[in-house]
Amino acid sequence: MANYKIYLFVILLSTIVIGIVAVAARYLREIYAAREALNNLGSQVVETGCGPIEYAVVGEGYPVLVVHGDMGGFDQGLMQTHLIDAGFQVISVSRFGYLRTPMPAEVSVTRQADAHACLLDALGIQQAAVFAFSAGATSSIRFAARHPERVSALILLCSAAPGKVKVSSPPRAIFDTLMRSDFVYWAFITYFRPYRIVGVPKGFVLTPEFEAEVKDILAKTLPLSERMDGFIFDTYGAQPEFYESISETSPYPLGEIETPVLLINAADDPYAVPENVRGLAEKFPNARLYVVPDGGHPLLGHSEEVKAEITQFLRSNVAVLNSSH
Repeated sequence: MANYKIYLFVILLSTIVIGIVAVAARYLREIYAAREALNNLGSQVVETGCGPIEYAVVGEGYPVLVVHGDMGGFDQGLMQTHLIDAGFQVISVSRFGYLRTPMPAEVSVTRQADAHACLLDALGIQQAAVFAFSAGATSSIRFAARHPERVSALILLCSAAPGKVKVSSPPRAIFDTLMRSDFVYWAFITYFRPYRIVGVPKGFVLTPEFEAEVKDILAKTLPLSERMDGFIFDTYGAQPEFYESISETSPYPLGEIETPVLLINAADDPYAVPENVRGLAEKFPNARLYVVPDGGHPLLGHSEEVKAEITQFLRSNVAVLNSSH
């Protein structure tokens, strides 16, 4: 009997060890692939008057500065290029604390907005359209307010929007400790399929195509450790300054932003709350709000109509489409 128990114990222990080795091997393989994919996207770091900034350029034509959201970087911005017509040049930036753009000692929404201007200066671009996704709207709106002559048109896709409906943030300690481990985060998104992290609404039916799209979005948030400083600021540091922007006493009143603005949102977006986005749209004097019926934060299933709306907006509001900028 004793030998039998030892035999079972050895089998159990061997199974556990094999499982651990298999999980570790899969993690190392996938995190390596994620880093290689990131390195192959061809980003550059340029020294600017606001410090080093990472960016990538795709295509030719009138420039569109693409500003990513939470857990992003220039690579997340490049993921949005399928929504921008091929006749435009995409300049995708990594904001403060994301990938190779360092977090300055003193960070603010205003300083990030000024960094957008610094990047355009470094690239010799006087004016550009701005395409902001999710939390990227925060600094992009401030950019349009502080540097109106630099922004010819502003597109806010699933925009972060301060308003009456508050979206609660998870405890900071969870993200500031556990989520700085790429392995912990990888295990979480691999084995628990937390699709709501990317804004899939509760009850939304994921077809196999939609599920593959969501998995791809999650996979491309790796390595998360290189995005955490920016994510922490977006989630816990920028909100007070952003909420101030819609107050009556704001030094950057939205009602004075004359730039044409296009806001695109889904009626079931759990992050860019429709009521808040609608309220935000009403504060701009020259804004259009386009709402799709479903698809959540990733706007699942609506790429073609959204691209058509963006293309029409850009071509209507960017007067000169040439390389002289």
